[in-house]
Order: sequence, then C-alpha cells, then structure tokens
Amino acid sequence: MRVAQEEGCDYVSHGATGKGNDGIRFELAFLAINPKIQIIAPWRIPEFYNKFQGRSDLLEFAAATGIPVTSTKAKPYSMDDNIAHCSYEAGALEDPSIPPPDYMWTRTVDPRVAPDEPVDIAILFEQGLPVRLRVGDKEYTDSLELFTVLNEIGKKAGIGRIDIVENRFIGLKSRGCYDAPAATILRLAHLDAESLVMDGRVRSLRDQFVTHHWSELIYSGL
Repeated sequence: MRVAQEEGCDYVSHGATGKGNDGIRFELAFLAINPKIQIIAPWRIPEFYNKFQGRSDLLEFAAATGIPVTSTKAKPYSMDDNIAHCSYEAGALEDPSIPPPDYMWTRTVDPRVAPDEPVDIAILFEQGLPVRLRVGDKEYTDSLELFTVLNEIGKKAGIGRIDIVENRFIGLKSRGCYDAPAATILRLAHLDAESLVMDGRVRSLRDQFVTHHWSELIYSGL
C-alpha cells in the first residue's frame, strides 16, 4: 500500500479466492490504509472464474503462456512462500487421511533424519520484539538477517512443521500445512522469556481473556 500510494495508484489487486481468510485480511487492510482505494479481485469476476474452473485450468494456462509456477499436476496443491513461512493448501491436502508427501516440505528437513546435535542460541527481546540473535560468537541485529539465520537453523533441525485443519471466517474448514522454522523458534523463545519475567496470574489472565480472542481477530482480518 505504501508503494501504491507513492505511485498514485487508484487500484490494487489480490488473487485470493472467496473461500479463505486471505482476501478478507487483504481488503480490510487496504481499506483501513486508504478508504478510497478500489480493489480488483479476479475470483469475483465472472469472466475469470468461468474461464478457469479449477487448478488444472490454471496450470494449463500457465504452461501455454510460459508463466513459471511451482505447482504441477503431480503436485496438486498451492504454495505461498515468504520470509515467515511457506504454506501448502488445497488439492490433495484436502483429504485429512492423506499425510503430506515428504517432497512437499521445502523449508525444513524431516525431523526424523535431522542431526541429533543441539545448537546454542540466545535471543534478546525488547518490548516483545526480537532485536538480537547470538549464535556462537556471531551476533545478528538486522531483523531480516535474524529471521534468515533462524530459518536456516530451524530448517536443519526439522523445526516448524505444522499440519492443521482451520476454521475459515465464512465457516468452511480447510487443511493447512506450514513450514515456519524461525517463527516457531521465536515463539517458543518468547514463551520461555515470559515464564521468567511475567507474573503467573497476569500471564494466566492474559491467556484466558486476550490471547485466543486477539488471535482470532488477526486471523479473521479484523
């Protein structure tokens, strides 16, 4: 949205379908920042969704037009990758009786074959945010570098694989698999830090009345 403002854009677009929460989060964020922005959502345009009936149509179009995509008919699921995580959804994963294939995971090794050797790290939090990472005799303070290093440590150790069934905002259930090495390490480290500095009763009240509700609001884009 910052770039859209700098470029004087009247429109922004996203590729989320109407089945998930992403589109709701995107659009509420767009409009909160710029109430006048107009949104193009192809999956709400009949000319688009009538032409592309499903994933196979999209893959055929991508192949015919030379658009590089990671999904294939042999790997029938969607992937969204960023510094925080890689998510895998839809396609074959919609059957909860089918375990995710080993080749699907791109950000972590199989925990069963990960090295059985500890890595000593220290993370400094200030006002809840990680500001410094120490690994051996090296220190990292840049947030991107900190996250990148933790991703690599977690990848080698097989940390951060998640396989859950989610309850979407509109009531649908959807299976989601996630690779989130750095985020998992940071969350566990923060929980450890909380046990050292937070009053037990305060922490209990926070978890009882704030944590779950706050997470639901964020998940729903509210």
